[in-house]
Amino acid sequence: MDTDLVRSAMRGDERAFTEIVNSVADRFLGVAHRILRDAVLAEDAVQQALLSAWRDLPDLRDPAKFDGWSYRLLIRACYMEARKRNRWHPTTIVRSIAEPTAPDLIGGIIERERLERGFERLSVDHRSVLILSYYLDLPSEQVAEALDIPVGTVYSRLHRAQQALRGALEADGRATDLSAPPQAIE
Repeated sequence: MDTDLVRSAMRGDERAFTEIVNSVADRFLGVAHRILRDAVLAEDAVQQALLSAWRDLPDLRDPAKFDGWSYRLLIRACYMEARKRNRWHPTTIVRSIAEPTAPDLIGGIIERERLERGFERLSVDHRSVLILSYYLDLPSEQVAEALDIPVGTVYSRLHRAQQALRGALEADGRATDLSAPPQAIE
């Protein structure tokens, strides 16, 4: 983020803040949607994070740290929205923009669906660390800053999130195998 733009917004410049919002809104919505798995909750979390940013921006010590600080606000807003609803009912599924290039399009669609179901089974903590690390491709130090946790915790949470996702995918695979009709023995 342009530090001069952040400094202007810190002094109350509404145009500068509007520029900041325009540059981060889509990315924030994508992150929130991937964490919360619900479009309405994601929109609420983004709105809450941006309101908090406007309110707390004058207190930001280092304009160069705006990105990490703003992600922390977003993650906190996602956690608050997740607590509001004990049980999520996904209304939409986030799909990759890129279509499968393999000749077996059905196989690619099935694999994405398996990943979606596995991802839905993860906790908000696990989804958050995976989204920040892999979707946003943030270095571990920035993930730690955004989640307000030590870097070592990022590594362990990321490891546990990967294990949980792997376990969910394996469980989904076993459930799919059980629902298939029995094979004839020759």
